[in-house]
Amino acid sequence: MIRVRIAAALIAATALAGCNLAPHYVRSVADFVPPQWPSGAAYAANPDAKAGMPWRSLIVDARLRTVIERALANNQDLAQAVANVASARAQYRVQKSSQLPTLSADGGASITRAVTGGGTASAGSSTLFSGSVGISGFELDLFGRQKNLSRAAFETYLGTESGARNTRFTVVAETATAYLTLLSDRDLLAVANAQVASSARTVKLNDELHDVGLVSGSDPADARTLLAQARADVAQYTTQVAQDRNALELLVGAPVEDALLPASLDALDTGIATVPAGLSSTVLLDRPDVVEAEHQLKSANANVGAARAAFFPTISLTSALGVASTALTSLFSGSTWSATPSASVPILGGTNRGNLDYARAQVDYYLAAYRKAAQTAYRDVADGLARRGTIARQRAAQADLVAAAQKSYTISEARYREGTDSFLTALVAQRTLYSARQSAITTVLTDLQNRVTLYQAIGSDDTL
Repeated sequence: MIRVRIAAALIAATALAGCNLAPHYVRSVADFVPPQWPSGAAYAANPDAKAGMPWRSLIVDARLRTVIERALANNQDLAQAVANVASARAQYRVQKSSQLPTLSADGGASITRAVTGGGTASAGSSTLFSGSVGISGFELDLFGRQKNLSRAAFETYLGTESGARNTRFTVVAETATAYLTLLSDRDLLAVANAQVASSARTVKLNDELHDVGLVSGSDPADARTLLAQARADVAQYTTQVAQDRNALELLVGAPVEDALLPASLDALDTGIATVPAGLSSTVLLDRPDVVEAEHQLKSANANVGAARAAFFPTISLTSALGVASTALTSLFSGSTWSATPSASVPILGGTNRGNLDYARAQVDYYLAAYRKAAQTAYRDVADGLARRGTIARQRAAQADLVAAAQKSYTISEARYREGTDSFLTALVAQRTLYSARQSAITTVLTDLQNRVTLYQAIGSDDTL
């Protein structure tokens, strides 16, 4: 009965609640992040709707959705992030185990035989069986040192988990952006090839007119300038398309077949939705990178509590309940128990003061990092809203520019063929049309990429 009470007392000591010396944590970003998004001529109106959306609602196009799903399954950055989460979870469990005693059991046997002069065992042989159950050296957490170390490890684990979630956001956004960039450069390559064909016809016409003496030698030379530029662009965009394909396949972690690529960038105009931003900037408190920064701050805060507790006595217990018997049938008849408590008190010297100063400095560091993460998140969303507020007007103006440039070139070329206008006028109109077509593709790309960027900047997706 005495042994049972002793064992119960030792185990109950694990539940002893000590004081917590960690600083009180207060969550607030109101002093360094405005409560609402900016407003003005550059910004889109923000409907009072829930901010963010699942990526499968953002990506309506089935081909792009398939590519992103492959990336989420195969991307190696994401695989590393998941492994980091598992590592942090294991480290937290290790630290958590320090708050509890460890039970261990040992057993053994000792056989003794008396040997006669003839080399045979005598009847005086004996066998001793022994066994012990012990509670390992274990610290009573009177001042919360182990509790705060465990809390710090737990916050580190949560921060790593948020980091992995942020990586998933990044994989979705970067895969979609790489996909759009590939389509954009393919469109630009098509425009450059069309310009090569058009310029080649113009050069041929000017050569024929020059041969019959209808134009000067400068006209064929001028015509060849735009042809050379278009050929250079073809070479450049051919390289970019190949590199874009490589970048996309690296993100996806597998080849992307042509069947998963639409004919042009315009085909995705209705395949990517517009993400609502809501009215309040408090949504940023749940953005993965901001959450990760906050968990890092909480971990540093808990480490201050552990460093403070190091100035107080450390009390450890070692206990064992052992049994020994000369016969297996009476194995537990001669059981014994022992306990070896110890205590240490820091008096002079040591590293405690330096560790505490370091822990406090780390809190200041992670507080600044948390604030910077929230401020950066606010700027990301504000920039995205500023772009969204004007991109529709820019696309409309760009479309008008292409139409006007096409009409100008058609008229100037006809007048040149009729001999009523110079070739220089037709050449300028042709260059303007070529540039307008390129700018139109870039503007569409900017619009679609901005929708993806706002998705990532708001950072709200419960289906990841």
